[in-house]
Amino acid sequence: MLENADLDYLNGLNPPQREAVENVQGPSMIIAGAGSGKTRVLTYRIAHLIKKHNVDPFNILSLTFTNKAAKEMRNRVEDVVGTDARNLWMGTFHSVFSRILRSEADKLGYPSHFTIYDADDSKSLIKQIVKSFGLDDKVYKPNVVFNRISSAKNRLVSWQEYTNNPVYLADDTENGKPEMGKIYREYATRCFKADAMDFDDLLFNTNVLFRDHIDVLNKYQQRFHYVMVDEFQDTNISQYVITKKLAAVRRNICIVGDDAQSIYAFRGADIQNILNFEKDYPELKIIKLEQNYRSSKTIVNAANSVITKNKNQLRKSVWTDNNEGDLIELIKATTDNEEGKLVASAIFESKANNQYKNADFAILYRTNSQSRAMEEALRRNNIKYQIVGGLSFYQRKEIKDLLGYIRYSVNQNDEQALRRIINLPKRGIGGTSVDKLFVVANEQNLDLWTILENAKNVIGGRTATAIDGFVTTIKSFKLAVEKKDAFEAASQIAKNSGLMKELYDDKTIEGRNRYENVQELLNGIKEFVDNPENEDKSMSAFLQEIALLTDADNKDKDEDKDVVTMMTIHMAKGLEFKNVFVVGMEEDLFPSQMMISSRQDLEEERRLFYVAITRAETKLYLSYALTRYRFGRLKTCEPSRFLEEIDKDFLKFNAKMSSTPSPGDQYAKTFISTVQRTVPKPPPNQLFHKPSADFRPSDTSKLAIGNKVEHPKFGFGQVTEIDIQGANKKAHISFEKAGDKTLLLSFAKLRILD
Repeated sequence: MLENADLDYLNGLNPPQREAVENVQGPSMIIAGAGSGKTRVLTYRIAHLIKKHNVDPFNILSLTFTNKAAKEMRNRVEDVVGTDARNLWMGTFHSVFSRILRSEADKLGYPSHFTIYDADDSKSLIKQIVKSFGLDDKVYKPNVVFNRISSAKNRLVSWQEYTNNPVYLADDTENGKPEMGKIYREYATRCFKADAMDFDDLLFNTNVLFRDHIDVLNKYQQRFHYVMVDEFQDTNISQYVITKKLAAVRRNICIVGDDAQSIYAFRGADIQNILNFEKDYPELKIIKLEQNYRSSKTIVNAANSVITKNKNQLRKSVWTDNNEGDLIELIKATTDNEEGKLVASAIFESKANNQYKNADFAILYRTNSQSRAMEEALRRNNIKYQIVGGLSFYQRKEIKDLLGYIRYSVNQNDEQALRRIINLPKRGIGGTSVDKLFVVANEQNLDLWTILENAKNVIGGRTATAIDGFVTTIKSFKLAVEKKDAFEAASQIAKNSGLMKELYDDKTIEGRNRYENVQELLNGIKEFVDNPENEDKSMSAFLQEIALLTDADNKDKDEDKDVVTMMTIHMAKGLEFKNVFVVGMEEDLFPSQMMISSRQDLEEERRLFYVAITRAETKLYLSYALTRYRFGRLKTCEPSRFLEEIDKDFLKFNAKMSSTPSPGDQYAKTFISTVQRTVPKPPPNQLFHKPSADFRPSDTSKLAIGNKVEHPKFGFGQVTEIDIQGANKKAHISFEKAGDKTLLLSFAKLRILD
């Protein structure tokens, strides 16, 4: 019998939190509102399974969306139960299932040391495939093709199913990309030949493994007695199917999430997974965590007033015992540059008045392009900042170059690594020679390493000699990674590849920085080897760890601690700051013009705004500009509809921090009057159009460049461009009075005149 002291961790929980921790049998759904302490609940639930119910940590599977979150939770569990916590199966979907795939790789025809391609590797391969097929790379853009293939895999659609499905063929043909299936097939084939999986493959192939090898599925069903999934609203179809299969025997599945924070549909996340979870588990126990410990009453209530406008949601009533807090300040700017100045001034003044540090502030925006004006203003005010989501440490060229050597030393079938390093530093092996090697390997159905070892039979002269030297170098590196730990092998590769010397000889400031970055990579590898928690010190294990870093984990090594944080709202999910500025609160920017063609899209944008609001603890600012440069043109803007959706009782108009204050602009009593004061009158040449008497919207499926059209608001114009992206078809129209507009045809009402 456990002493009460052993369960002290339960005493600090509120009743719903405690219920969530103690309810461990059968399926359960914990709906965790923003700032409701879900990490603490998850941590204590795992600890409770171990301490109260004597569950072996090896039998608990806990899935998260970032390695950072997994590490934090594991450390917290360890504080309660001790070092047994290290035996938990805890991590991201990709890290946990790549571990399983490495154990079972032979069943799928892969070696256990398979390479994990990042997005750059995948897009590079796609670019090569498009070129080899003689296709137009302006039509088959690597990013578009990559996203199409990724979407198919997330829906568990193999290349075989894709190429045999007339619906996909018809859709691709309509979008002007009829060879998409052919590219998907070649991409999958080339990845397999290279002993490589991309990120989506880690989940797709886990599903294949469990589907085709029932004995393997049964093995892991018996291993995982309890399955827990954090941020369940962000799961895609592939992730849901895996977890459902693993929990099928015991049905001890616990999901934690908040449908109001589901903002990753563009990555394949399916909100229906959480909305319809009860249909798969009718005996489901639903527990709602509704007390917010993060934000002031004003911020919590304002967020509630926004999200209640969504129809498709799980109803809950988030509340807080925190103080009332300041009203949300609305800042109006004449231009986007002035918006940056006003935000920087507000930060400067708030620091002076409240003894805040830079780190107490965050600037959130809908698109990365909005950062420019903010950066310039912060620099002018000598306010230090960092942009999260920019070029990460592991994406820098010098780092990818050394990692290319390391990857190829581990896996000689890694095509992308070979292409990167075979002439780096320059050794006289040109692109034409490399292409010839690949062609011969393909024609003779041989692996590339065999061709390289016999290069003299394919290519003569100095090139063959250079390739022989390269092969000898790689063989010595291969021996090093097999015999030595990751740090010793990496040090040998860095020195003997010639990369370190080339960087050292570059005496420019940039060259010195690149050299220091490579040294920092070696420091990171040494840290990995010295970490007692890493039993496997091999190079393969290190490569897997860095390949599985998520955006939230992959921060710049040089980042300053006391800086204003700037990032997109998507990147901010899961974070919190004392003071938050949400900038660019304008129609067509937020909500995005791309996301107003359906209620489903608009509701996701509203959830994104809810996430932005709930990042703030103490103070929230919302700013917008009356004009903004977009795509090289000055656009007249109007305040976002989301501003009007906030209950007026929680807003005040900051006349001091806004441009051109008018009489009576003292903190506005109602939002409507504020908007009426601040929305600019349209210039005479942009007055709204009165539709023709016979105006009737036309079928726009056949709309073509050059067509003359009438819009009920913008008047007469001519179509200058048609743009198709998936299900979204847009028309760029030059209107006589309203100027250039981009309209979604599924939403716009157009009368075709010719």
